[in-house]
Amino acid sequence: MSLTDWLGRDAVTVARDLIGARLLVNGVGGIIVETEAYDPDDPASHSFGGPRPRNTAMFGPVGRAYVYRIYGAHWCFNIVCDRTTPGSAVLIRALEPTDGLDVMAARRGTGDPRNLCSGPGKLCQALAIDKALDHAPLDASPFLIERAVPGPDIAIGPRIGITKGVDTPWRFGLRGSRFLSLPFRP
Repeated sequence: MSLTDWLGRDAVTVARDLIGARLLVNGVGGIIVETEAYDPDDPASHSFGGPRPRNTAMFGPVGRAYVYRIYGAHWCFNIVCDRTTPGSAVLIRALEPTDGLDVMAARRGTGDPRNLCSGPGKLCQALAIDKALDHAPLDASPFLIERAVPGPDIAIGPRIGITKGVDTPWRFGLRGSRFLSLPFRP
């Protein structure tokens, strides 16, 4: 199955299956340890209410990047998914850094591996993801996504940093990872 076909499934399935996958941007990145799913029926989603100039990538082809700025300060990286429900995407919240640690440390101004990609804004800064990559295809340079080996122990909980749909259990993480943005509630 091609990467685009694999990403063409529903956002919740893709968000779960991305845990343990390897994400590199220009050879820099690591193992995805935390994601959140969003779809157009979700009041917390940028696609809720339909297409607008800011969210057009979410309604474009599957397997593209949706990059936006949050709080006017930090970039966030999403993977557009779900061929049957346009407007669906998965937010990549955290990585365990494995490739290009020196480059990430220079970009982030810290040598602490746990502080390089433990949140969506940190991750984008460490991987140099910004608006220039919005709409970019994820099956071509500068991106490399390698699917996870099935079977990681996944924690599930409500999403964080939102005010609507806060109880929806669409946050997924690698259980026990030291690289999560925030721990999962027991």
